[in-house]
Amino acid sequence: MEPQGRDSEPISVSLPRGLTRLGLSAKLLVLTVLFVMVAEVLIYLPSVANFRRNWLNDRLAAAQVAVLVLEGAPEDGLPEGSENRLLMGVGARAIAARVGGARRLLSLDSMPPAAVSRTVDLRSLGWFGAIGEAMETLILPAQMPIRVIGEAVGGADFVEIVIDEAPLRRAMLKFSVNLLLISLVISGLTAVAVYVALNWMIVGPIRQLAANVMEFEVDPENPHRIIEPTRRADEIGEAQRALARMQMTLAGELRTKKHLAELGLAVSKINHDLRNMLAAAQLMSDRLTETRDAKIKRFAPRLIATLGRAIDFCQATLAYGRAAEATPVLREVLLRQLVAEQAELLGLAEAAQVSFSNEVPADLVAPCDPDQMARVLLNLMRNSVQALTEAGTEPGGRPLLAVHATRDNGSVVLRVTDNGPGVPERARANLFQAFRGSATPGGTGLGLAIAAELVRLHGGTIALEPSEIGAVFKVTLPAPRTVAA
Repeated sequence: MEPQGRDSEPISVSLPRGLTRLGLSAKLLVLTVLFVMVAEVLIYLPSVANFRRNWLNDRLAAAQVAVLVLEGAPEDGLPEGSENRLLMGVGARAIAARVGGARRLLSLDSMPPAAVSRTVDLRSLGWFGAIGEAMETLILPAQMPIRVIGEAVGGADFVEIVIDEAPLRRAMLKFSVNLLLISLVISGLTAVAVYVALNWMIVGPIRQLAANVMEFEVDPENPHRIIEPTRRADEIGEAQRALARMQMTLAGELRTKKHLAELGLAVSKINHDLRNMLAAAQLMSDRLTETRDAKIKRFAPRLIATLGRAIDFCQATLAYGRAAEATPVLREVLLRQLVAEQAELLGLAEAAQVSFSNEVPADLVAPCDPDQMARVLLNLMRNSVQALTEAGTEPGGRPLLAVHATRDNGSVVLRVTDNGPGVPERARANLFQAFRGSATPGGTGLGLAIAAELVRLHGGTIALEPSEIGAVFKVTLPAPRTVAA
């Protein structure tokens, strides 16, 4: 039983017939909201750090006012309770400043000296440090007061305050909540706007393309299923026009192939009956060779040969019409032995009329399907033998058919050469097309067409090489990735 290749296995393809629950539009909306929120997070970090810096600067500014009040106080000091009121107005437990080398201090009596969790120096605080300290305030708030140092104005060198961090954290949380609400509103409005715009510009047209492709798949020969492209000048417009061209071409080719298939079926039936009639006529014509009439006896062989060619033509047409070449099963094949077998089938070993030369190296291994490659060689070699037998060679030359093979960068290059009349110029354009590429009178051209099809199934190429004498057919077989043992 002939092995089946991959192409002969049934292929089951399940295509979606509708949109999924989370379609392209919904995914676009979710991604837009997500990206906007990521952008808001990136904006939030420097924003909350800047809010913290401004909040502390406001407290330092109030502390400087308190220092100025302290500087303008009489020598006997401020009235009793005034310092506490100044500290409460600033929201600090202690205020210290250095003015003219002298240190001024306002402090609550209950505050122990140097009892702070950490020190924040706004004079040298960078952005990354400010972001880190802001996150630390929100996530790990200090249990004890913090010291804040900042630039001073006027004659003071610096101002520092000792404050509780809880009011700062409450203010930062309130700012974060407000910023979150604003971000959600902005994200929603942006996502809706982007969703509507992209759905109108991209998603909607893509849905129309997908729907048209699925409708065209159901009835590709129906011209009403061909998409009507818009006048858009962008990529979607180009895709619509390309799809319309492809559908028009495909629909036309399908209709043409359907007509040709119906015509081919009729021709096959005609050929079948015609072959039988010609075979009967050939049998009757054989008896004409026994007649005594010289004219009839002279023309009888020509009539028999003509009927034979007609029968061969009908047989080749029937074989070509029902042939469905299988995917080649590649093996490591000794090419010289395969060539010798085809030469033996053609009777070249015993024939004295055409000389044969097998110049394939004995150790050359070709990755190919032996049965299919044998058919390729047989067709090419038979064409050469026929050309050499019927047309001969130049005067004084002996008909010669030779087969060469070499390896080139992993590929196997095979050449079938002869010293016959060569291929006529009129036949070269359609050389590998059935019924159009025959190089000999009365031929069908099926041999070269079949050879070309089998070589293409191997992934190789076949071509007629330029030559001064005779014809040279070149077959290239590429090295496959995997070769069956």
